[in-house]
Amino acid sequence: MLTVDFSRFPLAPGDRVLDLGCGAGRHAFECYRRGARVVALDRNAEEIREVAKWFAAMKEAGEAPEGATATAMEGDALNLPFPDASFDVVIISEVMEHIPDDKGVLAEMVRVLKPGGRIAVTVPRYGPEKVCWALSDAYHEVEGGHIRIYKADELLGRMREAGLRPYGQHHAHALHSPYWWLKCAFGVDNDKALPVKAYHKLLVWDIMKKPLLTKVAEQALNPVIGKSFVAYATKPHLPAAATGTDAK
Repeated sequence: MLTVDFSRFPLAPGDRVLDLGCGAGRHAFECYRRGARVVALDRNAEEIREVAKWFAAMKEAGEAPEGATATAMEGDALNLPFPDASFDVVIISEVMEHIPDDKGVLAEMVRVLKPGGRIAVTVPRYGPEKVCWALSDAYHEVEGGHIRIYKADELLGRMREAGLRPYGQHHAHALHSPYWWLKCAFGVDNDKALPVKAYHKLLVWDIMKKPLLTKVAEQALNPVIGKSFVAYATKPHLPAAATGTDAK
């Protein structure tokens, strides 16, 4: 289940991509399939080991085109182990709401992104997330949990402050908002509640079968209750004077 829409966020074969806070690796895997040279980075060693296994399995199965590469590694989002301007593309999905120094993370992403490069940022959307917080303290008051809720304008403002130029935005995963509301209402760790079990079956059916009915329903509901807010931006090229070259 992808949150980034690659029809709005073009990716070319050979692009060097950083999936920052990659988690289980869903976006990293998609970039690898599209021919990118991918680095999936996360602080969770166990998840990184699993991502590395899946990269190896994809290579063995021939799922990635010739020239594509994939590396999974542990790392700190506030101290990335890469030189300046290392990546054509940076993706950070459902991560920034966990990190106290979100401005520091944005600064590091901008540092390692090449001028002209593209960045995709996704976070929980303000409205649906507020409902979750209101229904359950256990939803967010856990180690490593969500520490803030972004309003769209706030996130876009921080991206601009970091030197990025936002060019697009949308909402995603509307069908998942009611699921999390049910989870929060019946207990975040209570997977046996009948409404939660029933709705989970619906989501699994949607993900596995991709029926037209749920696709159309989600597209219609995304502007209203989409679970995630997605923003796309570019890093501007430096003016000619700043690079020490004369404008032609």
